[in-house]
Amino acid sequence: MIELYQFPISHYCEKVRWALDFKGLEHRKVNLLPGFHAKKTIDLVGKSSVPVLVDGSVAVKNSCDIIDYLDDKYPAHSLTPDNDALRTQALEWERYGDVEIGPYVRCLCYHTLLNHPKIVIPIFTQGGPWYGKLMLKFIYPKLHATMRKFMKINDGTAEIARERLHEAIDKIYQHRKDREFIVGQEFSRADLTLASLLAPLSRPDGFGLSWPEAYPEQLEDIVTPWGDKLAWVNDLYAKYR
Repeated sequence: MIELYQFPISHYCEKVRWALDFKGLEHRKVNLLPGFHAKKTIDLVGKSSVPVLVDGSVAVKNSCDIIDYLDDKYPAHSLTPDNDALRTQALEWERYGDVEIGPYVRCLCYHTLLNHPKIVIPIFTQGGPWYGKLMLKFIYPKLHATMRKFMKINDGTAEIARERLHEAIDKIYQHRKDREFIVGQEFSRADLTLASLLAPLSRPDGFGLSWPEAYPEQLEDIVTPWGDKLAWVNDLYAKYR
């Protein structure tokens, strides 16, 4: 059986969860604990980040490469358009999401959430081993500092993230004004990528995570004005997730 090594909170992992579900592929999710995950993923693919997909003797890292692999090996319900021009456009939009949206959503959200361990520890440990909450409470100060350093999360980068996301959300909203899908006439990896990576800002049902009822005020004040321009994310989740 296919195995997905992941963090439930990760929007890059959500890309793969959605792809697996959309393609109807039976799989098992293995929820890892942040800070303790690296040994497993390095053993599998030589890299500490998630997602990692294991299919028999094959292990694949990076969400875009995993979707490539799934569409190649399991072509039913392909997420990659057959048409060359549409395929190129879909891959360009996916890369845009991976580079210009995903890291900034992570930075913006964690800048606030890391200061609220009572919110973030249950999210980090959701669906993981029974001892997860106890372990993360014990190591949380070190984990907090390490994540901020490794991901370059601070007041300055969070403000840059807010500005870049404002631009990206406007760009996608204008692009989608007169169309149902990002590319062509069918749901594709472009829609899946952009919706997955923006999902932490709109908290749709179906993400695979029990969202907090509300974000801390500092974060809520940023994301609430984007609500109307992110409504399409929730619509795609309702229709295709």
